[in-house]
Amino acid sequence: MHTLSRLGALAIVLGLGGPAMAAGNFYCCVDVNGKQVCGDLLPQACYGRAYRELGPSGQTLRTIEAPLTAEQRAARNAEEAQRKVEEEILRERQRKDQALLNTYGSEKDIEFMRLRAKADVQKSINAAEAKIVEIRNERKVFENEAEFYKKKKLPPEVQKGLRDTDYEIKAQEYLIESKKKELDLIRIKYDEDLRRFQEIARRNASAR
Repeated sequence: MHTLSRLGALAIVLGLGGPAMAAGNFYCCVDVNGKQVCGDLLPQACYGRAYRELGPSGQTLRTIEAPLTAEQRAARNAEEAQRKVEEEILRERQRKDQALLNTYGSEKDIEFMRLRAKADVQKSINAAEAKIVEIRNERKVFENEAEFYKKKKLPPEVQKGLRDTDYEIKAQEYLIESKKKELDLIRIKYDEDLRRFQEIARRNASAR
């Protein structure tokens, strides 16, 4: 088949240009009418079309694809952009995976750090709850004093004491709520770390 193609191309060239054309490289393409066109220079009919450069004996030296249309260029650019996005996602995943492996040597390490993080936060919650008990005891003193002024204006120091202790209690309650949210975040973080660690271990095992 290849020999026939080469002979056919040679026959066309020889028919068009004689022995002088066959002495060097020549170019062939299929024109808009489906007819093969050849020449020692690229024929005008081949402009904007796929063509082949052939040697003197008719062997194909290279094949030049037709220029891309605007739609094809847009599709190729979109594919290239998508490929770069996927490569970046892969690099980022590999970076995070390596960081995870640098942090934990085993699943036990993850559970140990989870418990330690929870213990630190729980310690803050316990301290805030104890502080609220202390502040309420202080407030009780001002409440007892206020009993003597039911029908009178409270002294400024009593008013301030009640107001300040209320503020401090609210501040500690806010701290407790934020720490409870932190506990939820810790649970989510270490659940995800454990999931990824197990996934990496499975992936590495299957690659062996």
